[in-house]
Amino acid sequence: MEALDAWRDALIHVLKEYAQIPYAQGEIRNEVVCDREQGHYLLMEVGWDAGQRVHGPLIHVDVIADKLWIQHDGTERGIADDLVAAGVPRDHIVLGFRPPHARKYTDFAAA
Repeated sequence: MEALDAWRDALIHVLKEYAQIPYAQGEIRNEVVCDREQGHYLLMEVGWDAGQRVHGPLIHVDVIADKLWIQHDGTERGIADDLVAAGVPRDHIVLGFRPPHARKYTDFAAA
């Protein structure tokens, strides 16, 4: 449980780093949303760009069975490698946005 708490802290730190990256256009801000009790973590995009509403998750990670499940990753770099660099073991990161049959071909946990 102690390791999982450290991984959650690392995840929040990484999300906050991404939230600081400004958008080149539009009036868009990032919001970090953390529900430690239920295990849900989001980086939301909120605002307007060229008269169009922007609202949705850029990153969505859930804690399921002591692993970090990346449900959505809309970044260019990919948050999984950032989590590894922050100390989360690869075998405790699941690329949930990949089909279950394809996860075994990644460098991360299959489930």
